[in-house]
Amino acid sequence: MTNPFNPADGEQIGARLYPSVSGAAAGTAAPTPSPRVIPATRRKGFLYWARDTGWRHLIGLVMLVFAAFPLLYVLSASLNPSGTLVGSNDLFRTIDFGNYVRLFQLPQQPFAAWFVNTMVIGLVAAAGTVFLGALAAYAFSRMRFTGRRVGLLTLLLVQMFPQLLGVVAIFLLLTGIGEIFPAIGIGTQAGLVLVYLGGALGVNTYLMYGFFNTVPVSIDEAAKIDGASHARIFFTIILRLVAPILAVVGLLSFIASTSEFVIASIVLTDPQTQTLAVGLYQFVSQETSRNWTIFSAGAVLAALPVVALFLYLQKYIIGGLTAGSVK
Repeated sequence: MTNPFNPADGEQIGARLYPSVSGAAAGTAAPTPSPRVIPATRRKGFLYWARDTGWRHLIGLVMLVFAAFPLLYVLSASLNPSGTLVGSNDLFRTIDFGNYVRLFQLPQQPFAAWFVNTMVIGLVAAAGTVFLGALAAYAFSRMRFTGRRVGLLTLLLVQMFPQLLGVVAIFLLLTGIGEIFPAIGIGTQAGLVLVYLGGALGVNTYLMYGFFNTVPVSIDEAAKIDGASHARIFFTIILRLVAPILAVVGLLSFIASTSEFVIASIVLTDPQTQTLAVGLYQFVSQETSRNWTIFSAGAVLAALPVVALFLYLQKYIIGGLTAGSVK
C-alpha cells in the first residue's frame, strides 16, 4: 500500500495518471500531437454570393429605383419649360429654371405667401401638438385619477374615425365661433391650427403615453424627495428623457399639417392665407390653364422644408436613443 506522504509513492501515482507530464518531467520527450487536418475551403463564386446575399441587394436596388423614380420625374418636370408632363418623359433632357422664377411672379397665385403661411401653420401646429400631447401623456402615465382608463380607451376609439368625416361639423363649428370670436373663425389660420391640434391630440397622446411609461417612476420619486413639484419634474427631467418621441411627434405633425388639403381648402377662403397644398392645386385645377411644370416646381420647393426638418431632428432622435440606452 502506497503512502501518500511519501514523495516516491507520489511520483509513481502521478506517472500512472499523467504519463506525458511525468515523462517530460523525467527528461523524456513527450509525444507531439498529430497536426489537425483542415479541409480546403470551397471557393465562393458568383452563384454562391447571389444565393446567399446577392438577392437581397437586388431587391434593395429595385425598391430604391421604385422610390426614387417619382422624385426624379417631378424634378425633371420642374426643369422643363414646355408646361406639360408629356415632354418630361425624357428625364433631364431640358434643364431650365424658368418655372421656379415664374412661380414667384404670378400675382394671382402668391407662392411666397403660401410658403410662409405653410411654415407658420406647420410649426405652430407641431409645437402645440408636442406640448399638449406631452402634458396629457404625463398625466395619464404618472397620475392616478378617476376616469383614467376610460380616457385612454376613448382616445383610442376616437382615432378609428377619420377627421374627414367631421368636415361639415368643423365648418359649421368654425362659422358659429367666428360670429363670437372672429379671430378663430372660418377663414382664419388660427382656426385651422386649432382644428389640427384637436385632430392630432388623441393619437399623439396615446403614442407618447407608451413612451412615458418606459421612464422609471423612481426618477420622479427621487425628485419629489428633493422637493420638486410635478411641473418641475416634467419640464426639467421628463422632457429630456423623452426627447426622441417628442421629435418624432413633432415631425409627423409638421408633415401632416403642411400636406393636408381637404380641411385647409374649406377653412382658408382667402388666397393670401392659403397653404401650399391648397394654393398649388390652382395650377392644375383649371381646364384652360393647366401648368404641370410650375406645379412640379412648387412641389419641389414645398418638399424642401420637410426634408430639412427631418435631417435636423434625426440627430436628436439618434442622440436621444443612444443616450437613453446607457442611463
